[in-house]
Formats: sequence, structure tokens, C-alpha cells
Amino acid sequence: MCPNEDILLESLDPRNARVEEAKQFPEVERRRNPGLQADRRQAGEVAVFQELGKALTSSLQLDQVLRTIMEKIDEFLRPDNWSLLLLDEAKQELYFELAVGKASQALKDVRVKMGQGIAGWVAAHGETVVVPDTSKDTRFFGKVDEKTKTETRSIVAVPVRFRDTCRGVIELINCIGPEGFDPRDLKLLEALSDFAAIALENARHVKRIHELTITDDCTSLYNARHMSVILETEIYRSQRYNYEFSLIFIDLDHFKQVNDTQGHLVGSRLLADIGNALKQHCRLIDFAFRYGGDEFVLLLPQTSKENALHVARRLHTLIRESKWLESDGLNLHLTASMGVASYPVDSRTKEGLLHLADEAMYLVKNTNRDSVAAANIGILPEIPAASAESAG
Repeated sequence: MCPNEDILLESLDPRNARVEEAKQFPEVERRRNPGLQADRRQAGEVAVFQELGKALTSSLQLDQVLRTIMEKIDEFLRPDNWSLLLLDEAKQELYFELAVGKASQALKDVRVKMGQGIAGWVAAHGETVVVPDTSKDTRFFGKVDEKTKTETRSIVAVPVRFRDTCRGVIELINCIGPEGFDPRDLKLLEALSDFAAIALENARHVKRIHELTITDDCTSLYNARHMSVILETEIYRSQRYNYEFSLIFIDLDHFKQVNDTQGHLVGSRLLADIGNALKQHCRLIDFAFRYGGDEFVLLLPQTSKENALHVARRLHTLIRESKWLESDGLNLHLTASMGVASYPVDSRTKEGLLHLADEAMYLVKNTNRDSVAAANIGILPEIPAASAESAG
């Protein structure tokens, strides 16, 4: 059990929530003390815990907490090298979030599978390991030494664990002397790993809270509030670098009939499926939003009006020709009304672009539906299927 696991989250600044944005492999002042007297050491340890406790309860700056931990490991334990490896849960691999010492830069791209090497074993089993002689331990993974061109003689590795979940591993290299690794040093290291676990967990919670404030529960797309922020940012960026970008408004035709005949649960699943399809058929740089009800908005950075119309036609065909909720045995068919407006050709303001794209969409909706319209152009004529496929 980690100490003080119920620390309250006092700051919700999203800039502090992204673990992956923590500064990789920072430079640290090396304080290689030949040794500390017992009384000075005890006072120093108390100061460490006070400093870390204050950092954890006053802010959620992950890099600040990890930097403090890094400095104290260096000051008290004096390893040749040490590193913090974090778990990539999707790939079940450890990667080096922080590394200090010789050849630390060579570790940037190294990944260790769960169960592989000492660190992988610790992550998989959640247990501390002290290896005085790596040549006598079959778990030792020598390929990291080959890449870094260093010699690992001994290892101390402790899990960074929050409750029953291992988030990573702190690994110390070549810090075991002839008399072994001091049990008091091990206790200190395990306490530091607990603080690291709390910092990581706080960051995960804040990231999740931030995601909830900018995403739509039903579709997991960004919500209208976040669209306003992104649109302002894109206007500023496009003004500065002389870029174009486009908006596509999408309204699902007669969606109310789905709710009336199939129920709201089916309607919600249908919205989620359509949102997922829109996201899958966009580029990585594009943004997909649920604007409200059965309306969606796509923001296409660095995309001219002509290219945006090609995208709108392709997505219009996708919605019309797909069988929705087929896995549920429903095979629903839908059409959509779409409107397109672009910066700067149609408007240079957020309000102007939103109005024009919405107006173009409603032009379609209030006529025959099931088509695409463009601001200052009108409803686009139907094009043959072969041409549409070529344009997509």
C-alpha cells in the first residue's frame, strides 16, 4: 500500500496531466557525495519526504515530482546509472521515461517487454529485486548493455506500484558495494517509488478529468465547447502561416425516427458508430466533434474548400451506403445533410465560419436533404459513382 494514496487533486491544469509530455532525459546536477554521516542522512531523508509531500499536495506537475525523486536517488544512493521505466499498457512494454548516467540518451528508443530482463520481471510480478551479480541471474537481459555499450554488474529494481497495479519500475545500476545493498537504502528507494506512483496516478486522474471536460460521453468525440477552443487556435495558426482550413457540418436526416421506432439506446449506439466512422475516415490532423443532438462537425486543417468538398462527398456516400448496427441485426440506413465553409475564402472569423457552414447545411436540410452544400456556392449536383470514388 502506498503512503497517502488518497491525496486530493487540487489542480486541474491539463498541461500538467500528460505523463508523456514530461521532459525526457533531463540534465541533472550530479551530487556524488562520498557518503553522508548518519545524523545528516536521517535529517536529509526527512527533508526529502517533506519536499515530495509538499510537491504532491500543492500541484500536479509530474516532472517536478519526478525530478525531485531523481535528484534524491542520485544524492543518497549514488548509482552509476538509474532509470524510471513506465508501462505502455496498450503494448505491454516498458519504456524509459527518465534515465540518468552514462549512455542515458541511447535508451530513448529502447523498449522492454513485460517479463523480459530484470525490469520486465519486476513489472510483471510487482516485487523488488536485488541482483548483486548479473552474471549469475538468468533473468538479466544483456541486449540493453550492448546498445548502451556499458557494463551492468549489479541491479536494484523496485516496482512503481499504486495499490495493486504496477505503473513502472525504478532501476539502479551498479550501486551494490562489497557489503551488499543497505536495507535502509532499499526502504528509502521503495518509499521514493511510492511517491512516484502517487504522482503518476494523480496525473492519470487529471488527464481523465480533462478528457471528460472536452469529450462527448456518447460518441467519445470532442464536444462543442472544445470545438470553440480548437477553432480559435486554428484561425490564429492559419493567419500566422497563411494556411487554409475548412469546416464540414453534418446533420443526420430523420434521426428522430430511429429514436421513435428503435428507442434511445439504439439511437445512442448509432450516434457512437457514426462518430467512430467519421473519426476513422479522417486524417490524424483532423478534428471530429459532436456538435449536439444528431449533428457533427469536422475541422480539416490545411485543407482548401475544393478538397473539403471532396471529403464531404466521400463521407456523405459513406453514411448513405453503410448498413448501420449490422452486428445488432438492425441494418439501419441513413442519409445526411452537409454544409462546408472554408477559411479564409468564406470568412476569417470563428462566428462567420460557423454561421456559413451551418447555413449551407440547413439549405440542404430544408430542401431535399441527403446532399452537400457549400457556402457561397449552394447545393452541389450529384456526381456519378465512379467519379465520386475517384474524388475520395
